Amino acid sequence: MAEPIAPQRRGEQPERAAAEGPLPRLRLSRRGVAVLAALCLVLVSVCAWLVFFSSVLAVRTVAVTGNHELTADQVVAAAGVHPGGPLARVDLDAVRRRVTGRLKKAERVEVWRGWPHTLRIKVTERRAVAAVKGADGRYTRVDAAGVRFATDAAPPRGVPVVELEESPAARDAEAAFPQKDLIAAAVQVARDLPPAVAGKASAVEVHSFDDIELRLDGGRTVLWGSAERGARKAAVLTALLTRSARTYDVSAPDAPATAG
Repeated sequence: MAEPIAPQRRGEQPERAAAEGPLPRLRLSRRGVAVLAALCLVLVSVCAWLVFFSSVLAVRTVAVTGNHELTADQVVAAAGVHPGGPLARVDLDAVRRRVTGRLKKAERVEVWRGWPHTLRIKVTERRAVAAVKGADGRYTRVDAAGVRFATDAAPPRGVPVVELEESPAARDAEAAFPQKDLIAAAVQVARDLPPAVAGKASAVEVHSFDDIELRLDGGRTVLWGSAERGARKAAVLTALLTRSARTYDVSAPDAPATAG
């Protein structure tokens, strides 16, 4: 009668595996290590050449987005990047500086690589809050930061025109309050107007530093006073405009008044 085979207990290894022992570790000779290192160096060098020096990943397209008044051709010309050079070697900061420096209408510029062949430029254009009427009858658009970025023969739509109508007292005090400061104060007033009111304002008249008026549609007038406390005056004016009147006085915003 055959003798029964005892079951293998957990944790026991077959005799054959125990006899063979662990597998030997793979060891490279010094020559093998040198050959492998050389191959890695060649591979890295080839990749670097392909990316930074060859035409395999060259610039083929400059894509412009976010522009409205500026044309894509204007942005591309200002960027100064010509197709054919390696995309990886384009200096993104230099491109951004060139576009913002050469195009006054560009307020902010973002530049990045769109692999494998596209340089992407996103432009945020300046938005006018007022237009300053010059002595030549032309209108210069000014943004909220006071930057003058475009001049037009006709007043732009949707923003008030700053008109300097100095009083005799203001002319006498021009040494203390030069015209450029008066215009800057008027631009600040235009900047503080909420969009709903700015759309109704056709002009900001500056008579002196503390005598600024708004002309609204329908022949209405706003006595604004100085440019100080602009946010408070804008809030009070928004509430007052719900009343029918010809004149709105917010020069003292804590004691506003209407007339007419």
